Amino acid sequence: MTAAPLRARASVILAIVVTLLAWASAFVVIRAVAADFDPGALTLGRLGAAAIVLGVAQLVHGRWVRPTGRQWALLGVFGISWFLVYNLALNAAEHLLDPGTAALLVNVAPLIVALVAGTMLGEGFPRWLIIGAIVAFGGIAIIGAATATGSLSLLGVVLALVAAVTYAIAVLLQKPLLATLPGLQVTLIGVAIGLVGSLPWGGSLVAQLSTAPNASTIGVVYLGVVPTAIAFLAWAYALKRMPAGRLAITTYLVPVIATGMAWALLAEVPPPLALLGGLVCLSGVALTRVPARASRAAAVSR
Repeated sequence: MTAAPLRARASVILAIVVTLLAWASAFVVIRAVAADFDPGALTLGRLGAAAIVLGVAQLVHGRWVRPTGRQWALLGVFGISWFLVYNLALNAAEHLLDPGTAALLVNVAPLIVALVAGTMLGEGFPRWLIIGAIVAFGGIAIIGAATATGSLSLLGVVLALVAAVTYAIAVLLQKPLLATLPGLQVTLIGVAIGLVGSLPWGGSLVAQLSTAPNASTIGVVYLGVVPTAIAFLAWAYALKRMPAGRLAITTYLVPVIATGMAWALLAEVPPPLALLGGLVCLSGVALTRVPARASRAAAVSR
């Protein structure tokens, strides 16, 4: 392998590592600042900080490709799904759940992507997809059982699953957009759309900024700069250069990293039943990728 492909591969791996660490840290920071910022104010503050960073980057380094009418429609749904609804749902969920449980629930998104692809893109429902779906939903049921014991909030679980659904929708829309539009431009437009949608919480953000401790304010800025601006650019860079399914698999590490960070920094870990359910859930999601791995192995063999 020549130097150029090696550098390209190393760049993709670095982008994935940055994304995983930044997104895992986001679950912990959201939980840490939840006492000082409500979900809407936190969404607006996070997206405001991200928009400033991305806007400067676009002015300095970015090139602009004029989107078509269809692309604008896709960008609109992408921005609303991932940067508005996802953030609102996740922020609200983490008022009720520990970071590890929230991360475990959100990472059923790759399963949703596979099911949608089977239904709407004509990819069908292979045996391992069905088996994985049954296992994953069994994991969700186990997590749901934890709510019956009082160790988890049912509303928190539902909100985290809403975040997972909007995450999946956004990934399905982002991949075709990146085929012709720069990753920086797609991310900036998505953040701008989410920012406009969160403006009704402007009054709350101003009021809460005036009373929040400096550490929480820095946390909001961090969420905008690192897990949003930097991590989403890194994600777009990797997604443009590899299949969405293979990239989605890497996000299985996010709950593990987030749980470790939450235990070390916040002394919070998922209840045992929820942790078991989350592991079963992620195992089910992993099973849905068995055919893809087998097909690649067969192709290499041939």
